[in-house]
Amino acid sequence: MADKDQRRQNVIDVLNKARGMELQAISQYMNQHYGLDDMDYGELAGKMKLIAIDEMRHAEAFAERIKELGGEPTTEPTAKPQRGQAISTIYPFDSELEDDTIDVYNQFLLTCRDNGDSVSMKLFEQIIEEEQAHFNYFDAIAGHIKDLGDSYLARIAGTPSATGLQPQGFVITGKGA
Repeated sequence: MADKDQRRQNVIDVLNKARGMELQAISQYMNQHYGLDDMDYGELAGKMKLIAIDEMRHAEAFAERIKELGGEPTTEPTAKPQRGQAISTIYPFDSELEDDTIDVYNQFLLTCRDNGDSVSMKLFEQIIEEEQAHFNYFDAIAGHIKDLGDSYLARIAGTPSATGLQPQGFVITGKGA
């Protein structure tokens, strides 16, 4: 069996790989959010933004755990975002991205278990559940677009993209003063 430092490094490695995947998802989903908003599919754009924010939380949770273990969180996404996608390709693409993420994270969870890190294992369990919700949403929208086509998209065209989020940035909260 590997020594404690090696086991810890094994966990840090998978946490950093997962963080890179989250950074890629953030870029992908925000790019799609902007594109959907430009196409005037506000309802879809708003939900895409909320999913990107979920991915931001995931990336931060992985970074915090990496720091707890004495590692340095990566700032590099695993891939560049696909740009300029047609609406008919966005949701099947994202479904596959989430499905692949769930598969990989389940393997990473096993790495955490095998290296004796139940805290990181639980973190992966929680995030896998959220990724499953993302997959279910993307898969459903892909199905609606495939089955209903323009009639589905016409119902959404012109809807607002507001997510209802209140600005909570450093400057807005007054904590920067």
